[in-house]
Amino acid sequence: MIVAERKSFEQIVDMLSPFERVLVVGCGTCVAVCMAGGEKEVELLAAELRMHAQKQGKTLLVDEVTVTRQCDKEYLEPLAKYIDQYDAVLSMACGAGVQFLAERYDDKLILPGLDTRFIGVAQAPGQWEQRCVACAECILDQTGGICPMTRCAKNLLNGPCGGTNHGKCEVDAGKDCAWTLIYRKLEKLGRLDLMRKIQPPKDYSVATKPARYVHPAFHESQQTSAAE
Repeated sequence: MIVAERKSFEQIVDMLSPFERVLVVGCGTCVAVCMAGGEKEVELLAAELRMHAQKQGKTLLVDEVTVTRQCDKEYLEPLAKYIDQYDAVLSMACGAGVQFLAERYDDKLILPGLDTRFIGVAQAPGQWEQRCVACAECILDQTGGICPMTRCAKNLLNGPCGGTNHGKCEVDAGKDCAWTLIYRKLEKLGRLDLMRKIQPPKDYSVATKPARYVHPAFHESQQTSAAE
């Protein structure tokens, strides 16, 4: 899932300072799970903003709404009924959601309320760790399901480096060496022969920005329509 964290209250107040009518829009998926931009977080932030404005003697109307996802057009459509009532919209989604909301309502100022951190997993209550850099060339079948691009501080595709020390990373001694983890996993699976395989350099041409992916089934439907 995408992991994000809320910008500081001071940053948010500064962004909203020129406006008197603000809509805070939450997202009910990834950022809700990591407790950054879901319904509860949106309600709390909206209340904080109202209280702060009242203490400052400023006029500020803050309304809030949370949609299922901000990265799907269908969930953004209901906002069309009332989004024009506001001077600005504070999106509590990941960076993709903020941009998609800004594309859909391109005559409205959309502001980011979160900082997007990484694609990760829930490691413990309230704790998330990165597991994927979306490199578009996955080699997890060769590394025992452990991603060296993410887990290795040096992004080494062939390791370990000479700095690993008793299974720990030389860049951060508090972290396990990714390639030690890979070795132990492959050993457990009886596939240590994969350690001898040299991984070629990444083909960054497959990770061009902005990336685009169309499901094969939709390729076929488009081709059929064009032929007709």
